[in-house]
Amino acid sequence: MPENERARLVSELMKGRSAVRQARKTDDPAAMVEARRQVDAAKVALGERGPVWWTDGSPDLNRHMARTTVYADWFAGLDKD
Repeated sequence: MPENERARLVSELMKGRSAVRQARKTDDPAAMVEARRQVDAAKVALGERGPVWWTDGSPDLNRHMARTTVYADWFAGLDKD
């Protein structure tokens, strides 16, 4: 993703998060719905949500706990520190 596009999307994400805070502060359900839609759209566009958009052959483990994946040994080792 080009840097200028990433920066634009991050700006949209921050505006959405700010709108969520404002909607919560004013207890405005309609504004909250729109603000959360804005946050979700930015996160999907950034690749943080939604289907994977890369094709490196790796499995999509985003919705799995580390202890139930190929990273289980690594994750278990974190408790030893």
